[in-house]
Amino acid sequence: MDSVRQNKVNSLLQHEMAEVIQGHSRALLPGGLITVTAVRVSPDLGLAKVYLSLFPVKDKKSVLDIVRNMGPKLRGELGHRVGKQLRIVPELAFYIDDSLDKIEEIDNLLKR
Repeated sequence: MDSVRQNKVNSLLQHEMAEVIQGHSRALLPGGLITVTAVRVSPDLGLAKVYLSLFPVKDKKSVLDIVRNMGPKLRGELGHRVGKQLRIVPELAFYIDDSLDKIEEIDNLLKR
């Protein structure tokens, strides 16, 4: 169960991270779309799990590796944006949000 503070930090980081990634979208995924679907911070606000949705991508793992390699740069830019609201910018861990793929798979199974 997330606290009220965690929920506020989650939404702040999701909004700001989306704008940071949008600025780097051409370098990260040329011709594709990267969406920050969710951010979950740990109770001590030291780690933020960032869930990304990638479209249209065949090899999501390679794009995720590129994003993870750019992680320190993205964290630095995020720090400039939220420096007044948060004392410490959390470490970022990136994950692929495959919920849309699962929804499509279930939808296809139900159509049969």
